Amino acid sequence: MQTKFAFFGGIYNNYLALGAAINDAHSRGVTQMFCLGDLGAFGPYPDRVFPLLVENNIQTVQGNYDHSIGNALEDCQCGYTDPRDNHFAALSYAYTLKNTSPENRQWMKELPSEIRLTWEDKSTLLCHGSPRKTNEFLWESTTSTAFLERLAQEQNAGIILGTHTGLHWHRRLKNNRHFINVGVLGRPENDGTTNVWYTLLTLSLEQSDQEKDSVTVEFIPVEYDYEQLAREMELENIPEEFIETIRTGWWTTCLEVLPAKERRAGKY
Repeated sequence: MQTKFAFFGGIYNNYLALGAAINDAHSRGVTQMFCLGDLGAFGPYPDRVFPLLVENNIQTVQGNYDHSIGNALEDCQCGYTDPRDNHFAALSYAYTLKNTSPENRQWMKELPSEIRLTWEDKSTLLCHGSPRKTNEFLWESTTSTAFLERLAQEQNAGIILGTHTGLHWHRRLKNNRHFINVGVLGRPENDGTTNVWYTLLTLSLEQSDQEKDSVTVEFIPVEYDYEQLAREMELENIPEEFIETIRTGWWTTCLEVLPAKERRAGKY
């Protein structure tokens, strides 16, 4: 028997992509959906995200953005160090903070920083950046397998799922363990395409061969009405740089944090 789970990262106020991903997950027979945090950021109308999460019983981890909005902090705690990255982060944070209702701020404030689950023999840890730090960037090109194996052992986790970087990737570890960055729904992956991504995890719960891995990981592209999102962003006077990313699929902001390999893959 197989059981399917969907994982969404970085919604970034993109309620249109979230709705499309939910519909896609339902069409694939998903049993449960999870969100790994950062509900706000680049897009318009923050309060449109919350009904979709609540009505679809989507368990949600508190990202750095959610902690900041929930506690009305001064910044997003995104973890950027470059002035240009922080300039655009400040603009998106100010918009989201101003336009999120008090009720939804309280909801974000109460979210858990991690979720632990056990499926058959798989102890699973859901976090935002990493189990060590909510806003830690774990990039595919700079994160060693040895580090991930040590992290999984320390956390006693067969599967660790995170997000935060905006780019999906998957590393198989020893003893059928996994680290998975689930990607984000809020904006494209800096590859010149307008679709966004979520992660579909399938567990074979009656695995007779103990040596065979019971986990299958798929990254699912999601098409949505990005032109509608872009028009709404224009109406809300959201920076043109964010809108260009939605329309072209190329990141124009939050670039300085990227390692060399990930930076070279983009246009800018």
